[in-house]
Amino acid sequence: MAKRVTGPEIEKLIQLLAKVPGLGPRSARRAALHLVKKKDQLLGPLASAMSEAHQKVRICSNCGNVDTMDPCTVCTDDRRDRSTIIVCEDVSDLWALERSGAMNTAYHVLGGTLSPLDGIGPDDLNIRGLIDRVMQGGVREIIIAVNATVEGQTTAHYITSQLTGLDVKITRLAHGVPVGGELDYLDEGTLTAALRSRTAI
Repeated sequence: MAKRVTGPEIEKLIQLLAKVPGLGPRSARRAALHLVKKKDQLLGPLASAMSEAHQKVRICSNCGNVDTMDPCTVCTDDRRDRSTIIVCEDVSDLWALERSGAMNTAYHVLGGTLSPLDGIGPDDLNIRGLIDRVMQGGVREIIIAVNATVEGQTTAHYITSQLTGLDVKITRLAHGVPVGGELDYLDEGTLTAALRSRTAI
């Protein structure tokens, strides 16, 4: 059994950091040591920022984004094209799409995907909120931007079926060869999707 080399407060910090995605036990120890060494420059301000975030973070009642205000910054941005809504699984997907800067639209976060094996059904996701937004009018296109997994495809089909009959165009992200990708290194599923999603040039 390894001997403890720090007090319980630092051990607790390490254990909590290890729960952050991308940080394992070793990375958490390095991060904790760095924070402790830079106590005044990093640890104090970080603790203050985390405490403030804990008090102020909200889930947007309109789109499901995480922000410190409700409605969120995205929903209150008047420069956005609200006639198009990009539907994604998680807030991290919304942030990734925003980083791309490809479109300046509204968003809708589902909060996951349908997964009967895990007991996640339509009522566990924010699908009803999406349908309500479309029924309020003014939405011309829904872009389904879910992951290319079995659960993602199932969720996309379910959303499409729920929106059938409403006056809205439904599209989805193209799947296939990534920019800079070499065919020899791609799996069969990606190549099949790329061939099926081929476009004229």
